[in-house]
Amino acid sequence: MVKFKQDDYAKWENFRMGTKQHLSAQEFELVCKLHADYYKHKFYKPCTCSPKTIKQWIKDLNVIWNNGIK
Repeated sequence: MVKFKQDDYAKWENFRMGTKQHLSAQEFELVCKLHADYYKHKFYKPCTCSPKTIKQWIKDLNVIWNNGIK
């Protein structure tokens, strides 16, 4: 079971507290970085023309967040 490191957990907890509909550039960067780190793929930023990928990445990271801290 994959779990967040302490500092990543805190960053993701802060991200989850946001209530707006759109991601800021910093939030988008955070999602891309964490997903690449925890799902072991090369860092890249998916096209913003279709939010499907980034929405899935957020769901994936929420699963890890639910697992707790290492």
